[in-house]
Order: sequence, then structure tokens, then C-alpha cells
Amino acid sequence: MSILGDRILAQRKISCVQLVEISAPDFDLAMTLNSGQVFHWEKAGTGFVGVIGDRPIYIEQTCGVLKVRCGEAPQPAREARALPRIVANYFALDHPLSEICASFPDDPVMSAAREFCRGLRIIRQPKWECLATFICSSMKQVAHIRQISRKLRERFGERRKIDGHVVHTFPSAERIAASSEKELRKCALGYRAKNLLGTARSVASGDFDLEKLAALSDVDLRARLSELPGVGAKVANCVMLFAYERLRAFPIDVWIERVLRERYFPRARKLNAARLQAFTEGYFGDHGGYAQQYLFHHARMSKAKTRRLRGSGRVGRLSRSQA
Repeated sequence: MSILGDRILAQRKISCVQLVEISAPDFDLAMTLNSGQVFHWEKAGTGFVGVIGDRPIYIEQTCGVLKVRCGEAPQPAREARALPRIVANYFALDHPLSEICASFPDDPVMSAAREFCRGLRIIRQPKWECLATFICSSMKQVAHIRQISRKLRERFGERRKIDGHVVHTFPSAERIAASSEKELRKCALGYRAKNLLGTARSVASGDFDLEKLAALSDVDLRARLSELPGVGAKVANCVMLFAYERLRAFPIDVWIERVLRERYFPRARKLNAARLQAFTEGYFGDHGGYAQQYLFHHARMSKAKTRRLRGSGRVGRLSRSQA
């Protein structure tokens, strides 16, 4: 081969970095990405494309091994060396999942969720991205949250490429703060636009330092987060769990409230939010956040399966409580 040919081949090898393999036992990539924690990863061939921080990532799984590639890197060799640490941290591969699952209450509902969700892990999300995303999630289904996330990224984020796919970073608090409520409403945010804008301006100005909050206790962290526009108990607990790794945090949304009422308090007539929160904190313990995510994903997927079966005529009419 000519010298020119050698150079072209070398350039191709640099621009098309090989997949980096990462050991990932006791982990289910697809289930974790589709469990309602994050909303921007897209299916691509046998894997997924998305962004971790500002890095465009392609990732796939074969049994207990992740195969990962980072795109558009000025120093691809350095990025390849850093990828295992970045990916392992993002997907919390260091969490002792078997021990966490063993700590769950031994009841039929939790046991079914634990069996269904084998390998599901709590993702460590960037703090601002997580906070902003869950402010946008209020009263929205997962599919709608994905649409909002995509529109925010495309309109305000930075464009990246990975294996022929275009992805976008999540816009910084500064970028959102510099926009307007009118612009944000174009991303299908509705009334949430005002809340997102107000929170972005508090964070961007330095009045609300998300990093410093990490030193607070769970009680104080929840209280501080709840001071922000659009952040109530549910959003605060989501941010605590997914961004601050407070594994006791137990977000209660419509899905979880339904599970708790129907399966744990079937005869209770008066059941308010305070009673539910007190029960979950005591009953599910130190890994309540994991238990909640398993219950949430199992309930959502079971409902989807029931709908598919009913659509095919394979099940009879559902009762109101089942629907």
C-alpha cells in the first residue's frame, strides 16, 4: 500500500474508534434505559445512542459485557481510555445490586417486581439535567416527557454526532435562563415553562448551588429542592434519588400511589400523602429508591402488556381498579 493509502487507513481508524468493552454483570441495559429514569436515549441497531454529560455515546450489551464508543472526540484515544470509568459511574455498576435486592421486603408484590426487573440499576444523572427534566415531567407520561426532552435538546442544546446519528446535549441552566417563557413553550412545556425558566435563572445566577446541596441531609436536601419553582415532593424525591444518589428517597407518582393503595392498603379509606410517605420510608428502608423504581417499572410494563392483550382480544373486560 502507498504512503497516502497508509495515512488514509490510519485516519479512518482514529475517526472510527473501536468499541470499548466493559464488564457489567447483573445489569440490563435496555431495561434500565427504558425504565422512566432518563428520556433521551434512542435505539440504534443493536444498541442505543445518547449523551452522557456532553459526550455522544453509542452503547450495546452482549450478556454481561457492555460495548461502548464515544463520537466526535478531539482526542479519541484519551476518550476511549476514560470511557469505562464514565460509563460504569453513569450506570452505577458499582452498586451491590444483589445485596440491594436482598434488602427488599419479602412480600408478593415486591417479589414479583424484583423478579421482573432483574438487572435494573439507578442511573447517576447530572444534577441540572435531572432537575430540569423532572420539572418538565409534572403530570406527563413517559412518552410525552421524551418528546419534551428531545425538543429542549434540539432547540437549546449542542449538536453532536455518533456513528452517523445526530444527538444533542441537554442545555445548560445558563442557556435556558437566557431564553424566554415563550420560547420554552414551543417545546410543549405548557405551564411548566415558567417553572423551568425560574429554576434555571436561580441556578445560573448562583443563588442556588446544586453542587453544594450534596452536603445536606436527606430532610434538608428535600426541603431546599422544594423551594424551587415546579418542585414538589415527588420531583424533589426523583432528583434526590437520580441525581444525588439518596437511595432511601421514594418518589410517589400516580403509578406508585396506585400500587400502594391497591396492594398495600386495599381496605384503607383515608390515605393521605403523609401517611404513604411515612409507610414507604419505614417499610422499604435504606434502598427504598430501588424498590420504588422496580415497583414503578413492573406496574407500567404490566399495564402495557394488559393493554396489548386486551387489544388482541385475549383478555376479558378489566375492572376499574385494574384499568
